[in-house]
Amino acid sequence: MDIQNSIALVTGANRGLGRHLAEQLLQRGATKVYAAARNPDSVDLPGVVPLQLDITDPGSVARAAEIASDVTLLINNAGISTHTGLVDGDAGSIRLEMETHFFGSLGVSRAFAPVLAKNGGGALLNVLSVLAWAHYPGYGAYSAAKAAEWAMTNVLRQELATSGIDVAALHVGYMDTDMADYVDDSDKVDPARVAALALDGIESRAMEVIADDKSRNVRAALSGDLDQLYPGLPMAV
Repeated sequence: MDIQNSIALVTGANRGLGRHLAEQLLQRGATKVYAAARNPDSVDLPGVVPLQLDITDPGSVARAAEIASDVTLLINNAGISTHTGLVDGDAGSIRLEMETHFFGSLGVSRAFAPVLAKNGGGALLNVLSVLAWAHYPGYGAYSAAKAAEWAMTNVLRQELATSGIDVAALHVGYMDTDMADYVDDSDKVDPARVAALALDGIESRAMEVIADDKSRNVRAALSGDLDQLYPGLPMAV
């Protein structure tokens, strides 16, 4: 995938990681960058094409696919974090997390897969999280939705391969964005650096981009016993 001369669409591009991705796509020579957001008036990045897109609204997704029919690179970045637990948390918030990260990203991918194929193939990047792999109280709904999105990403990679579409996953922990404004700065990574690593991964046809040490450590622990990820839990002996 050559980003130069590509035509890209980034969901949730009005702030945070999405804005950095859109900006760096322009810097790397993308011919056009659609900066998608629920409110396109909130997009303030010069040079992009603001696009109205609510990924939880099938009608909005269909309209976006009709307008952006020249896309060769899709980045599913839009997301939320409700900090909802699974046992006693609000069921509506749990559903919203799943509607956003799983069904929303899947809906956008389904709408744009024929677009990418028609335009000769291309690439799709799903912005996931270290919490797709490790799951903790306080992030129950988010973790479940991101784990589902990880599974979806792995299946899409296989289903879209015959259409010449690369599918990559980005895993990262806390970034210095509004979504993690409650986290100590020492535990956060620079979203501009994460965006650069993600775009490098797209160009090198990586299946996974692991953007920080936290994600690398969790990824390595997946093959071990559960007490590596969840220390302190009572384990059978």
